[in-house]
Amino acid sequence: MSTSDPSAIDDILAEHAGLQSQMSDPSLHNDPTAARRVGKRFAELAPIMATYTKLQAAQDDLEAARELAADDSAFAAEIPELEETVATLDEALTDLLSPRDPHDADDVVLEIKSGAGGEESALFASDLARMYLKYCERQGWKAQTLGLTESDLGGYKDATISIKSKGEGLDGVWARLKFEGGVHRVQRVPVTESQGRIHTSAAGVLIFPEPDEVEQVQIDENDLRVDVYRSSGKGGQGVNTTDSAVRLTHLPTGIVVTCQNERSQLQNKARAMQVLAARLQVVAEEAANAEASQGRAAQIRTVDRSERIRTYNYPENRVTDHRIGYKAQNLDAVLAGDMDALLDALSAADRQARLEAE
Repeated sequence: MSTSDPSAIDDILAEHAGLQSQMSDPSLHNDPTAARRVGKRFAELAPIMATYTKLQAAQDDLEAARELAADDSAFAAEIPELEETVATLDEALTDLLSPRDPHDADDVVLEIKSGAGGEESALFASDLARMYLKYCERQGWKAQTLGLTESDLGGYKDATISIKSKGEGLDGVWARLKFEGGVHRVQRVPVTESQGRIHTSAAGVLIFPEPDEVEQVQIDENDLRVDVYRSSGKGGQGVNTTDSAVRLTHLPTGIVVTCQNERSQLQNKARAMQVLAARLQVVAEEAANAEASQGRAAQIRTVDRSERIRTYNYPENRVTDHRIGYKAQNLDAVLAGDMDALLDALSAADRQARLEAE
């Protein structure tokens, strides 16, 4: 007997059937936005449907084996393995049906900002950016750098990166990276240190789920100040001959977004609007939901060395996540994009906390 909530799976079955009906209606594709939304939700339900189908088949096989075991001991021998399969699939289905972060399937905008530590902090911020970009490569995600301000030594004063997944399943980029927001601290001998002393500096990471459409978030053009300028490279030297870079300032909130890597001013503004929409969506959800506000509080707004979520210790090749007590002596691998063990530990801790809260 399955322990999964029958009413929950019944709701999913009904929703899946409704989505199938919509997708078979040619008129749906006259509205690309609606078609994309239906297609995305259909893909999100695919893992649940696949697990449910396997569970139903395993339960049928187990019932048949029990009926036949009375006449043939060969079938009795199959029962323990089938019982284990049913239990495993039932547990997997229960997990898939448990309450989820509504943004888990979303793509994200990732911002990295240097903090205390001057040039060393900027160099560390660039190391973090490369770590995330390498992880994206491993996952097969599409990462695009939207805006970048370099320091004199080639570090990053700030960087804005859009990360998009293949758009399939319940878990997208947000589900995997949502715990990265906060202050990241580094302990190492900076390239600027002549006497070999270990220094501590920090960089901040902010991450936002990105809405599918800018229209999902209401933005009044009268609330925007739009500045255009030439994209700049290391040391502030111009790399473009036209004013194609765009800086948007949302006057009511003070949020500033820049985009300089698209080919035209129009494209940069459109992309900046998407990033602004993502940030305003978070602000709106914070105001409407105290729980969301508590979760957002984990993403430290001030890049202070004392307010840290993780420490990267180069001399000891150690990475430590202070929220869950995670430690591993594989900093070099993590910085090369091998982040799965760390992210798995964070996801497992969050899942356990949610189960205990129920």
